[in-house]
Amino acid sequence: MEARLIEAELIEAVRPAPPHPPGARVVPGGISFAVRSSGATAVSLVLYRAGEAEPFAELPFPPECRTGGVWAMTVPGLDHRDLEYGYRVWGPGGPGDRYDPRRVVADPYARAIGGGGERWGGPRQPFEGFRYRGRVVVDEFDWEGDRPLGLPARDLVVYEAHVRGFTRHPSSGVAAPGTYAGFAEKAGYLRELGVNCVELLPVFEFDELANDRFDPVAGQALWNYWGYNTVGFFAPKAGYSSGPDASAELKTLVKTLHRAGIEVVLDVVFNHTAEGNGNGPTISLRGLDNRVFYLLDDDGGYRDYSGTGNTLNANHPLVVEFVLECLRFWVTEYHVDGFRFDLASALTRGADGTPLADPPLLRAIAEDPLLRDTRLIAEAWDAAGLYQVGSFPAHGRFAEWNGRYRDAVRRFLKGDPGTAGEAALRLAGSPDLYAGRGPLASVNLVTAHDGFTLADLFSYNEKHNERNGEHNRDGEHVNHSWNCGHEGPTDDPEVLALRGRLTRNALALLLLGRGVPMLVAGDEFGRTQQGNNNAYCHDDEVSWVDWDAATRNRDLVEYTRSLIAFRRAHPALRRDAFDGVRHEAEGSLLTVTFEAPGDVVLVVANSHWEPAEVALPPGARWRLFLDTTTCEVHRDPVPVDQDRIPAGPRSVLVLTTAPRGGAEG
Repeated sequence: MEARLIEAELIEAVRPAPPHPPGARVVPGGISFAVRSSGATAVSLVLYRAGEAEPFAELPFPPECRTGGVWAMTVPGLDHRDLEYGYRVWGPGGPGDRYDPRRVVADPYARAIGGGGERWGGPRQPFEGFRYRGRVVVDEFDWEGDRPLGLPARDLVVYEAHVRGFTRHPSSGVAAPGTYAGFAEKAGYLRELGVNCVELLPVFEFDELANDRFDPVAGQALWNYWGYNTVGFFAPKAGYSSGPDASAELKTLVKTLHRAGIEVVLDVVFNHTAEGNGNGPTISLRGLDNRVFYLLDDDGGYRDYSGTGNTLNANHPLVVEFVLECLRFWVTEYHVDGFRFDLASALTRGADGTPLADPPLLRAIAEDPLLRDTRLIAEAWDAAGLYQVGSFPAHGRFAEWNGRYRDAVRRFLKGDPGTAGEAALRLAGSPDLYAGRGPLASVNLVTAHDGFTLADLFSYNEKHNERNGEHNRDGEHVNHSWNCGHEGPTDDPEVLALRGRLTRNALALLLLGRGVPMLVAGDEFGRTQQGNNNAYCHDDEVSWVDWDAATRNRDLVEYTRSLIAFRRAHPALRRDAFDGVRHEAEGSLLTVTFEAPGDVVLVVANSHWEPAEVALPPGARWRLFLDTTTCEVHRDPVPVDQDRIPAGPRSVLVLTTAPRGGAEG
């Protein structure tokens, strides 16, 4: 009776609010709510106390609070601190419409999501039908003058990492393992290593419990660990926070990394949502504007170019606006330096799924003034076979994960015949792919979160995803990997020595070439996933970074640090044009010469099991920085025979004309 009285009083007191911006925010005297739907006929606001199953009020938006397809009103007297909310939506019921007033849907602009997901893996509230409730956030963060760093792309060394997995392992030694705060504690390590751009796997709110599979080995439920099924596009993942304020903790992480000279790029997922296919949950977009937000066939079924059941209708004008508002929000509110777009080729598809020559979304992002200085990186393919590496509609702004670099270098490293020519081309910056854009359009990678780790790349011929509960059918089937003679762990010293040399070869080729190199967290000290090349569902030691390995393999960490320092010391490796690079290949041998005024670097790589001899280019005084057959990095490069140099079996040599190698930076 009391609740009904409160509700009646609230209904009486509501007043129109500005229709923009969308979402909920504290205003003088109350809280304003604004929600959009192009097809709805009526909307009501549903209000809950945090932790309570039933709403304490449901307030229909009165006619004077509606402008076109936007409902906006201010409700006086609400306390945002224990408030959760959602919307009930009425609309037509034709093919493609999913309005269902029996359900309450989340605000897609909510800046925090309640409902029990505030703690990683914590028990969810047994709310029937409405789990992901919006919460109202008051921004009171002191940035202390922080600004995005704006580092030149030519100077970047990217480091891909999962927020939780980076420090969740007991060996991490941080005070707040598995959180934004724990990650910030590792800023000193990252700075010492020399990386200056961290690319974080998704931090938009997702449900880590949204996985109904079991690990058949451990007999435990599996996870939605990576986080590529977004629930809240404007809400930071609350389960990554050590305290109650995820927003402040993520901002503190960004500020801390900036102070260490490290940029922050977010891996963002706009190709699909957590609502899945027609049998998936109705969370927000489906209940508000299904026809607008998703690619549908004529019968209203979901087109799927993401492999997850649905695909966002990215080039619809309202979706373009939604994505732009989201990106602007993270740049202005969280000071992030850029974005990596998951399965970005799906964003080039039109309403019928056909790729567009000039997708409106990409043009809008590229030309948006607020995003002008923001770093943009595309994963230039999707899950339905559209592969646009080298041809992504970049508008001069998007760099690309270079999948052809990854495949070519992997095949060369394992010794596949006939691969030296393309590998040399990739090290030179892929001029065949990026002739009009320059080498910095290429983000060079040998590994990524999706696939084998670097250690596993040379330890396994086959994927071993048995613990994913999908009978080893999931994950990439073609990996261009090599177990060096033994599948998995071994004590055989010859096998271990070969794996170590191939690992050093891979790091050298990755870090000493044109383009922007990207490392994966832990690859610099031999992290393994035990042969699992699709560890999306493991919140355990399969996925966590094992910092004990950093101690055991300290020499590899030092080796990686020396390569990064050498890269930083040599402008010939970091030019933003294809000038001053020559590459040659013969058999299993490649040479690439990088030149800049006053600086020359020569990279020689032999992928054959027999040694070779290489004639050095005349006219220079060569000094040896690195020979991976000996594990030795020369801080002061040593003179060599100026005519010819031996290249050992499966080795990489790096020579320079500079008196110092820059190994100490």
